[in-house]
Amino acid sequence: MVRRRVRREPVAYILGRKGFRRLELVVDRRVLIPRPETEQLVEVALELEPGRVLDVGTGSGAIALAIAVELPGSSVTAIDPSLDAVRVAGANVERLGCGTQVDVVLAGVASLPKLAELDLLVANLPYVSEDEWEGLEPEIREYEPKVALVPGPTGLEALEALLATVGEMDPRPAAVALEIGASQAERVSGLVAAAGYREVETRRDLAGHDRVVVGR
Repeated sequence: MVRRRVRREPVAYILGRKGFRRLELVVDRRVLIPRPETEQLVEVALELEPGRVLDVGTGSGAIALAIAVELPGSSVTAIDPSLDAVRVAGANVERLGCGTQVDVVLAGVASLPKLAELDLLVANLPYVSEDEWEGLEPEIREYEPKVALVPGPTGLEALEALLATVGEMDPRPAAVALEIGASQAERVSGLVAAAGYREVETRRDLAGHDRVVVGR
């Protein structure tokens, strides 16, 4: 284990687990390691108390499972286009006994219009640009799945695709909460407004960086 850490492998992958809010999740190199900043998406859900929630790009299932555990009356659909991620999320759902609340589905953004009416859509999609990728720590660049971090040259491609699809949904989710990069608040806020949300706000993380855009 020490040799692996000396090679800069993340502790979460070495141990095979990571804490997220009240949960301990199984993680490996097939999925992104959940970050404390992402817990803000769960905080938004606790404020809004939604009944039907969609978690887009669920990865390990961290957001979906935290919402389900902390909002026992909620029903969460967790989608991801990666079969590896769906398998990890499904294992966490089974391990935590949340199968009656959380449904993990192999699907991408294109499937959104087929979903029933939603109270809240949450997403922690890739938002790192190609230029930013080269400057990341080895723990991230050499071990975590690049596809879960970098959507394209600008870092906005995944969020643009998501919000373009959300804007076409009928009805749209009553609210959206999206994790963003620190310099993306203005651009993403504009995309959320263009998707049809009148109340748009940006929330900062504990380090003071813009981290979540909420639309209602």
